Amino acid sequence: MFTPIPLNLPAYPAKIQRDGAALFIFDELRKKQLVLTPEEWVRQHWVQHLIRAKKYPRALIRIEGGLTLNEMSRRSDLVVYDNLGKKILLAEFKAPSVKITQATFEQIANYNTVHRIPFLLVSNGLQHFYCRIDFEGGTFTFLDDLPEYPLGA
Repeated sequence: MFTPIPLNLPAYPAKIQRDGAALFIFDELRKKQLVLTPEEWVRQHWVQHLIRAKKYPRALIRIEGGLTLNEMSRRSDLVVYDNLGKKILLAEFKAPSVKITQATFEQIANYNTVHRIPFLLVSNGLQHFYCRIDFEGGTFTFLDDLPEYPLGA
């Protein structure tokens, strides 16, 4: 069983319940209890941070959206849309014990070949990386922080 640890994100009043040996966390976007895994702990903190500190509208955040990559079904951890329905932010979350490596960046870059989203977020809850993609120029720039909503494209 995972024991929640402090993350390098603002704390929030997570709704955690125990059922026998299992812990569950309430996902306010999907309006249901989810098994509290290390990755889910990171994801739920990021959802709250995006809504509370970065002013992202909760209605425009989608968790675990499906995509097909090389004829295989995959799930992106989080996608944010703008008011017109255009995807503007793609996030990949790892458990705090998982190091962010080149493979993590390759995973989100591969997902983004399908999505073509201008902003990327990679985090294990302790380390966070933000990137802006220039598709026309074929370049990317790492950012010091994730901009508040609305993001420029």
